[in-house]
Amino acid sequence: MTETESGLEKVTEVLNWQDSKLFSPAERVALEYAERITTTGQKVDDAFFAELHKHFTEAQIVELTAAIAMENFRSKFNPPLGIEAQGFCVVPAKR
Repeated sequence: MTETESGLEKVTEVLNWQDSKLFSPAERVALEYAERITTTGQKVDDAFFAELHKHFTEAQIVELTAAIAMENFRSKFNPPLGIEAQGFCVVPAKR
C-alpha cells in the first residue's frame, strides 16, 4: 500500500477515528484535540494537555491549534457568503 492509498483510507475513516485501527496514537490525540476545540462545551483540561505533550512539542501544539482554529473559522465564515466546498476532500457520511 502506498502512502497516498493509506492517506485516502484514513480520509474515509476520519469520522470513525475512535474505532478505526488506521490512526496512530498521536493522530488519535490530535483528532480528539480538534473535537474538543470545535465542540461547544468541551474543554481541554490539564490532563488532556499533558496527553498532547506526550506526542507533540509546544511549537507543534501551537501549530496544530492554529490549523484547527483556521478550519473552524472557515466553517463559520464561508457558508453565509455562499462559498461552497471545491470538492478537494469529500468526507463520506458518518456510518
